[in-house]
Amino acid sequence: MKAVIISKPGKPEVLQVQERDIPKPKAHEVLIKVKAAGINRPDIIQRKGFYPAPPDAPADIPGLEVSGTITAKGPDVEHWQIGDEVCALVAGGGYAEFVCAPAAQCLPIPEGISLIDAASLPETFFTVWNNIFDIAKFLPGETVLIHGGSSGIGVTAIQMVTAMGGKAIVTAGSTEKCGICESLGAIKAINYNEEDFEEKVMEYTDENGVDIILDMIGGDYGPKNINILKPKGRLVMINAMKGKIAEIDLMRVMKNQLTITGSTLRPKPIDYKGKIAQNLLKHIWPLFDEKIKPVIYTTFPMERATEAHQLMESSKHIGKILLQNTETI
Repeated sequence: MKAVIISKPGKPEVLQVQERDIPKPKAHEVLIKVKAAGINRPDIIQRKGFYPAPPDAPADIPGLEVSGTITAKGPDVEHWQIGDEVCALVAGGGYAEFVCAPAAQCLPIPEGISLIDAASLPETFFTVWNNIFDIAKFLPGETVLIHGGSSGIGVTAIQMVTAMGGKAIVTAGSTEKCGICESLGAIKAINYNEEDFEEKVMEYTDENGVDIILDMIGGDYGPKNINILKPKGRLVMINAMKGKIAEIDLMRVMKNQLTITGSTLRPKPIDYKGKIAQNLLKHIWPLFDEKIKPVIYTTFPMERATEAHQLMESSKHIGKILLQNTETI
């Protein structure tokens, strides 16, 4: 099979197409013939040499989410059949013509969604459910501030929070991006290049603040986040693009009984991710295509993964970037 590999840590140009053996599914795994794969920030970090793959994933083939057709099964796989079309969360290896996935981390293609577009779903939907709904324990009626509202995570979080009875406020980097976020259901979008999000959130909420913050930025966002959380509010970190060190007011944390938490999903055990998959299937998948939809910015042939990474790093995109195997184009 053909696979996009990281030839050495570095810039997008280190991605190369090579021939590799088709993997064989182990117990509780399925082999997927990949139609498309999603691009995510962890892929960029891995390519740079700072986010190594776990031991059970290919060391040099990135890719955390795919869509495609099951072509083989390992022992003890009962729910899925050869020929089933699925999307799946994987620990790596998605930038290839074939990849093995834990059966528990596969989901059927949602009603009304194409097989290609379904590749955009697993990583962001698993991440948002894990952090907002499981860890932060979202309740209907709560207000969630989502930083990076036009990112893949952002457009997913807006739709999931809104569909589940919450209110989403977002930050984004341009007027265009803010408009897209509001069209997806955000009640307020703040252009962080023109406005101070702390001031605007407090102004918009009549000084009440928000219940939950989903933050992938870190750094100097830390103290502002603490200042705009309601009593018993929850700050959930999923990345730290502006730095892992932040100075916060601990007295405010104690006074308002705030929770500061976060997670990384990739190293979690299969059973943990399998439970997220079941919650998505029960609560979110029935909401396609009326209340939730994929937001795809563009799709590249697998051989142009370098360009896809360049686009991801430019942050010019809105929503998801996909790679598609050329035989399916």
